Amino acid sequence: MRRIIGIDPGLVSTGWGIIEVRGSALQFVGCGTINAKDSSQSMAERLRLLSDGLKKIIAEYAPTEGAMEETFATANGQSTLKLGQARGALMLTLAQADLTVGEYAARSVKKAIVGTGTADKNQITQMVGILLPASKDAMKKEKHDASDALAIAICHANHSAHRSAA
Repeated sequence: MRRIIGIDPGLVSTGWGIIEVRGSALQFVGCGTINAKDSSQSMAERLRLLSDGLKKIIAEYAPTEGAMEETFATANGQSTLKLGQARGALMLTLAQADLTVGEYAARSVKKAIVGTGTADKNQITQMVGILLPASKDAMKKEKHDASDALAIAICHANHSAHRSAA
C-alpha cells in the first residue's frame, strides 16, 4: 500500500490531499488547506506556518511519498518568486520527513485527470469527485486548492505506476 500526499503550493493557501493506492485502486484519505493569510506577517513567519502545518498533516496521516505541482512563471515576477519560496519550504518539509517527491507541471496534472492540459478548476474538481467519490463532501468544504492537491496525488500515482511497470 502506498499513501501519497499531493501538494498544491501557495503562499496564502496551500492545498493538500492524501490518497491510498492499492494496485490500481485509489482511495481518498483526506484533504484540506494550510492557510497563511495574514499579510501583516513577515515572509519568514508565513513560510514557517506552511511548514508547521504540513508537518502536522504528515504526522497525522503518515504518507509514504509526496507529489507537488511545479512552479509556473507568471507575468508578475515578484509573485513567481514568492510562490517559489513557499514551494521550497514545503518541499524541504517533505524531504525532512524522508518522502520522495514527484514534481508535475500543471498541464500534466490536468491532462492526467481530465484528458486535456487546458482543463479549468471546476473540471478538475468534478473529475476528482468521480475518481475519488468519498472526497466529494470534503471538497465542498474546501477551496479548489484541495481538489487540485488530490489531482496532483492521482497524477503521481498514475505516473509512478507506469514507471514501475516499465
